[in-house]
Amino acid sequence: MSLPPVLQNSLEIPVVGSPLFIVSGPELVIAQCKAGIVGSFPALNARPEPVLEEWIIRIKTELAEYQAANPDKKVAPFAVNQICHSSNNRLMHDMEVCTKHEVPIIITSLRPPAEIVEAAHSYGGKVFHDVINVKHAKKAAEQGVDGLILVCAGAGGHAGTLSPFALVREVKEWFDGTILLSGAISDGFSVASALALGADLAYIGSRFISTEEANADQAYKEALQKYAADDIIYSNLFTGVHGNYLAPSIADSGLDPNNLPVADKSKMNFGSGGNMKQKAWKDIWGCGQGIGLIDDAPPVADLVARMKAEFDEAREQFNAKAS
Repeated sequence: MSLPPVLQNSLEIPVVGSPLFIVSGPELVIAQCKAGIVGSFPALNARPEPVLEEWIIRIKTELAEYQAANPDKKVAPFAVNQICHSSNNRLMHDMEVCTKHEVPIIITSLRPPAEIVEAAHSYGGKVFHDVINVKHAKKAAEQGVDGLILVCAGAGGHAGTLSPFALVREVKEWFDGTILLSGAISDGFSVASALALGADLAYIGSRFISTEEANADQAYKEALQKYAADDIIYSNLFTGVHGNYLAPSIADSGLDPNNLPVADKSKMNFGSGGNMKQKAWKDIWGCGQGIGLIDDAPPVADLVARMKAEFDEAREQFNAKAS
């Protein structure tokens, strides 16, 4: 496994909880890190701007206190997601805050700007960048990122269409950094499969929406427990970038999920839905094809413990079949 020192001996299971717009807040991140997986949140979730520093201080303080009180526990580091797009006029301010407080991991989306990598590396931080194809992966690698998040078919929210069997194996041909795999991963068996394929970490989002600590409407959590892969629609209408969304939430907003127009990519608008009344993430719910495995909304600690048991069982089954 190609894991940076910050992730060695700090994980109960090789999982990063992906940053979820609106849904990820300090409560979810802290619970994930205490359970032994990386917790993350989009910087834009902290509003107004001064709240970002408050969140980071709170997360660092509570995790440090928990680790001191539980020295034998594996407490994972946390990450902050930066949306690197011209529409994000907070980017440099938010990165200055992250640099000031030495956020361990920065997750970048859309564009891998060299200035973000440089800022994170100035204090020893690591940068993981999400990509949907080899072209974007190579551009990110040229910028010096430490890891690539391969967002494959079936991932929730903004996602690609490539099979992980294609993308992971192709990227591993030339990239020596950390590889994270995203796409329909909802249990420990899927995590083990990601590692067997060659990834170093599984990147999981939708499953953590349906947990006690997630800042999501109860109706959202219940919908994830009710529906499955067949209920996912892939569209770029809501933000200008293609992503996977829950069809019933689209229908509830007065749109026909099976007859959606194509959006103008040049008018990307993350989280607002552009000129539409429906707002992406708030009214139109993002989720991946792995939701068919979701049937409850437990505390994060219980969910991670369950995943770890499944992960261990999967490895035992693999070893038994290989012997």
